[in-house]
Amino acid sequence: MGNHYTPVDVSTWKRAVHCSIFRDYVEPCFSVSTELDITNFREKLRARGLPFTFPMIFAVAKCANEIEEFRYRFVDGEIVLFDRIDTSFSYMNTETELFKVVTVPLKETMEEYVVAAATTAEEQKEYFTGPMGNDVFIFSPIPWISFTHISHTNSGRKDQATPMIDWGKYFKRDGRLLLPFSVQAHHSFVDGLHVGKLVIAVQEYLNAF
Repeated sequence: MGNHYTPVDVSTWKRAVHCSIFRDYVEPCFSVSTELDITNFREKLRARGLPFTFPMIFAVAKCANEIEEFRYRFVDGEIVLFDRIDTSFSYMNTETELFKVVTVPLKETMEEYVVAAATTAEEQKEYFTGPMGNDVFIFSPIPWISFTHISHTNSGRKDQATPMIDWGKYFKRDGRLLLPFSVQAHHSFVDGLHVGKLVIAVQEYLNAF
């Protein structure tokens, strides 16, 4: 686990009660699906000769890092707050039609991240490189279909608090380009309010790009 974290003093932490309740739930994670307007973002990416997926991962990870609640995790049963969260994404091998899981540190600029993500994804031969650290956001885009809801596999580990972020095939409505977008998070750390903050932040980033 490469990123630095600070143990949380639960005696003074404002979410201590909420965390203690939700961490023992059979299913402590919840998922919200919505839509993002990517009209401006897609147009600007094309003008700059950039692909869609890696810039989108960068945009969401950058916004999520700025919301403290998305950087809390359990480490060896202890509650910690990471200084920074990196990215992990699924990447399709077009020959085998099997995906591999690729982990890439978040970079300072989108251009740096796109190069690093593309290079790492192409050079990685293994489908899985070992146990995934929990100092990442997991991205699993599904560009073949649009969706109104999505669910995820469950390892049964109640302390698995890594947010999972997905989007589907974008489509046009009333002249705008819309993207199905989903966020799954652990309720010990994240509430609907924080998912709302993330969606608003990402939309503002896409609008201003």
